[in-house]
Formats: sequence, C-alpha cells, structure tokens
Amino acid sequence: MSWWVLHVDMDQFIAAVEIRRRPELRGLPVVVGGSGDPSRPRQVVATASYEARAYGVHSGMPVRAAYKKCPDAVFLPSDPAAYEAASAEVMDTLRTFPVVVEVWGWDECFVGAETEDPEALASELRAAVVDRTGLTCCVGIGDNKTRAKLATNFAKAADERTGSYRLTAANWRSVMDHRPVRDLWGIGSRMEKNLNELGIVTVADLAAADVDALQKRFGPKMGTWYAALGRGLGDTQVTDVPREPVSRSHEETFDTDLAERPDIERELRRIAIEVTNEVVADGRTIQRVWVKLRFTTFYTPIKSRKLPEPTQDPEVIATTALTLLDKFDLRRPIRLIGVRVEFVPPT
Repeated sequence: MSWWVLHVDMDQFIAAVEIRRRPELRGLPVVVGGSGDPSRPRQVVATASYEARAYGVHSGMPVRAAYKKCPDAVFLPSDPAAYEAASAEVMDTLRTFPVVVEVWGWDECFVGAETEDPEALASELRAAVVDRTGLTCCVGIGDNKTRAKLATNFAKAADERTGSYRLTAANWRSVMDHRPVRDLWGIGSRMEKNLNELGIVTVADLAAADVDALQKRFGPKMGTWYAALGRGLGDTQVTDVPREPVSRSHEETFDTDLAERPDIERELRRIAIEVTNEVVADGRTIQRVWVKLRFTTFYTPIKSRKLPEPTQDPEVIATTALTLLDKFDLRRPIRLIGVRVEFVPPT
C-alpha cells in the first residue's frame, strides 16, 4: 500500500449546480454572475457552462461582454448559499471513503489515501459523487500535491469514462519538460514574463535553472520554490484540519466611477472600517493592511504597509489605508476599491 495524493476538481461546478436544479438548461449556454441581468454594468461572470465557453465566455469577464459574445445564453444570478450547500454534499460524499479530505474551495479538494490502485479509487470517488449529488468531477493522481493538481488538467482532457490522470516522478519529465512555464501551478502571465526574461521558457528550463539566480531575482523563499516547482516537487501531506484564515478582504465595484479624492477617501475609509469590524468580531488582530484600486483602464495596483504594532482599532486601519492612498497616482477615475487585512498568527 502506497500513499497517494488525489486532486478532485468539479466540472463547471457553479453552472452544474444551477443546471442540477433547472434540468431544462442542460445543453444550453449558461452564464452565472452578478444579478443575472446582462444589461447592468460592472458585473463579472462567475462561471460559464461548456456550451457558453465555446462562444469565448469565461469566468472573470464582464457579464456585458459575455452577452455580446453569446446573446442567446441563459444568464443567471450568483447564489453562493446554493454552491456552498452543494460543495458540502460533495465533500461529505468523499469522506465516506477511508481517505483524508482537505478542502480547498467549493469545487476542489485534495484526497490523501493509502491504496494499491489509485486509478480504481479515483473511479470509485467519481462514481459516488455522481450517484449522490448528480455532479461530475475529474481526478488528478500524484505522488504530491503539485503533481496531483497539474494532473487534473490532463484528466479533464482524458476519456470521460476514465476522468483521471496520473502524474508522478516517473513521467514528470516526459509529460512536462517541453511545456511552457505558464502551465505550472502558481505561475501566471506576469511571472511567466519574469522567468522568460531570465531565459526560462519551458518547464525543463526552470528545472535546470540556477537556484542562486532565481533567489536573487525572486527572493530566497520564492526562488527556492520556483526551482522546486520546475522539478514537480511538492507537499505530500493531506490534512482534514480546516485551514486557518490568514487574512480577510472587502472590495467593491462602484456603479459610478470615483474621480474626486474626497469621494475616494470616503469609500476607502468605509470599506476599511467594515472589514476591520468583521475581523475584530471574530477575535482577530491585524498586523498588515493592503489597499487595491482598479482604475477605469483596469490597471489594478496594490500597496501595503505593516503596522507599527498589531491592532484591533478600526480607526488605525482606516488611517493606514488612507495613508497608503498617497502611494497611488489618482489621475484616472477609480471603478473598484479593495482593502485586505492580514491577521496576527494564532499562538
């Protein structure tokens, strides 16, 4: 019996939950996000069914843009409570097996198990989820979390009857070496550009990169992590202990752009106090503050400051947020303001 890490990823989860309670929508392009009214401005797509994705609709895009791409789609409002309940059904189903389930979100989790046949286990997990919830999923199989997570991408493209894929040290290089670094878990477009500037284009390049050069560019912690990522190294531990939140954030997109500084300060102060009050109500103490602004150009800079000493005082957080505002160039109107506060770790 060997220890395996499986990554369970639900298929088009939010759309699937909506289709489950409205079976007549099956096979139709479905777009979920905001109020469900595509005529309203500044709403974002939470998810789209596969049929809608065929028209170029994807999560994160404005709902209005989705309507232009697929005007015949069914647009539905987001219903977080329904997705939370459906997610609990899935996770409870997985927990009926002799495995450890580590939840990472509504639609994904890691499963740790001792088994001689991880593919058979993956098949059993998928069948149970379909049988008990009516929802489908795919499963990535790995010898650590990094490889299991990446294996899910290949599982999505596998034969539907299989719905799983194994990625381990044995086939890592043959599967991943030739692929761009963007295909790795945790590397986005900005980091891909940074790596490309160092001459690191493929996963093989990253695996062979000089660790000292990576540490010099990205810092000792992240440089070491990127070097390990190129070789597919990662955590093998799966725990069912809920992850302790390390921060909380509030952000708001405004119906009307904020162009005047007094208006920006008023909304920033309000959001900072609201998030602080929530945190204090949970008994947490704050040690760092982030402010995010999204301009009408969609440029979204983020600034942060560590507090001189931890606090639960909303006025201190609001004042710090307003001080951070001085670091931004406010010549363009603002469409979104966000405030994130980082907690003092529990002792």
